[in-house]
Amino acid sequence: MDSGLTSEQIDHFKQKLHERQAQLKALDAQAANWRGPVELDQQSVGRLSRMDAMQQQEMAQAEARRRVSDLARIEMARVRIAEGEYGWCAECGEPIGHKRLEIDPAAPLCIGCAR
Repeated sequence: MDSGLTSEQIDHFKQKLHERQAQLKALDAQAANWRGPVELDQQSVGRLSRMDAMQQQEMAQAEARRRVSDLARIEMARVRIAEGEYGWCAECGEPIGHKRLEIDPAAPLCIGCAR
């Protein structure tokens, strides 16, 4: 099946996926200390500072979950490339638009099915 993507375009998307994967892994490594247990800072005042630290921790954990999800989507896109199924909608089987893949190279669905 031909998704309408040339081998050069597929190589371009492979590169974009690889770069995004490296970016996400670097961000995850940088943010690791924000996800740990919240410790009471004796220099700060009371519950508000602890609540602020807990809120920051929750936001860091939510970001980490998004990164894990994005990394999984990237890995699935790489599998689709290896299997020759990249560029095809996983739902309806129609080609995924080039512009959509340019915005999100890990997109598994065409714009119609994504809605």
